[in-house]
Amino acid sequence: MTLAFLAVAVGLALLVWSAGRFVEGSAATARHFGMPPLLIGMVVVGFGTSAPELVVSVLAALQGNPGIALGNAYGSNISNIGLILGVTALVCPVIVHSQVLRKELPILTAVTALAAWQVSDGTISTGDALVLMAVFAGLFGWSVWQGLQDKADALATDIEHHLDSRAMSLRMAVTWLVIGLVLLVVSSRILVWGAVEIAHGFGVSDLIIGLTVVAVGTSLPELASSIVAVRKCEHDIALGNILGSNLLNTLAVVGVAGLIHPMAVGPEVFSRDMLVMAVLTVSLFGLGYAFGRPGRPGRINRIEGAALLASYLAYTAYLISTVVGS
Repeated sequence: MTLAFLAVAVGLALLVWSAGRFVEGSAATARHFGMPPLLIGMVVVGFGTSAPELVVSVLAALQGNPGIALGNAYGSNISNIGLILGVTALVCPVIVHSQVLRKELPILTAVTALAAWQVSDGTISTGDALVLMAVFAGLFGWSVWQGLQDKADALATDIEHHLDSRAMSLRMAVTWLVIGLVLLVVSSRILVWGAVEIAHGFGVSDLIIGLTVVAVGTSLPELASSIVAVRKCEHDIALGNILGSNLLNTLAVVGVAGLIHPMAVGPEVFSRDMLVMAVLTVSLFGLGYAFGRPGRPGRINRIEGAALLASYLAYTAYLISTVVGS
């Protein structure tokens, strides 16, 4: 059991470090090949920050542990909004400028409703996974096309400033891209093995381990990048990381895992985890808009950030209490 805990700790640390190197290398490489800043933010950074969730869930599904795959995806969504956005807003209130991001808020709400409908029957079938992947492909293409129409979008400006501050040669960029990708896979395998061993050792379901330890661990890159972004006043990168990650988790991560291994979903996922995810998503939809303040940007202040964080801590405490009680 000691080896399993060590594997989780080492796997998480290596996962966070490698994800950061992968994102930096990918973004710098894309810029060297002339990719527009907005596209780098939406595609490269969006995929890169969600790479830990995707790789971990794919490996878990391949190894026959769909509970970790599903718990990782939905648990990461909950931690992204409750923990990461909450902590980020406490550090510095998050201002919503980007029209692209504000258009994605109601889309995220609709996608969450789709996910809730799919798990309500107790399974993520191959057909459900195909629907998720089709919706993801359509939304991804539409978002990129819409984003490129607005050359002055705030997210594009933030990404350009961020890349200017971390300029690197093409050789260095490709080197970090490859190293980051390889270590992502290696660290994910270590993490999944350790998580499964801990779950079996304590008699806890794979789902609970996925919702807690694995979900928080794979979300750490979003936490680090979001805090750094708001401290540099790059607010749209911070919110973009969270929105993009949640869309990718709900559609692509669950979709790919479902294609590999159709997943049985316990009733508690719909009544407990999906409910919390939906409430947090709807609250984010409300916080992101400047209701009653036309022409002004939305703002997630410190009080609202504290409320999000408190909601996440209450949810986690409930999960722990169910494990202790059983």
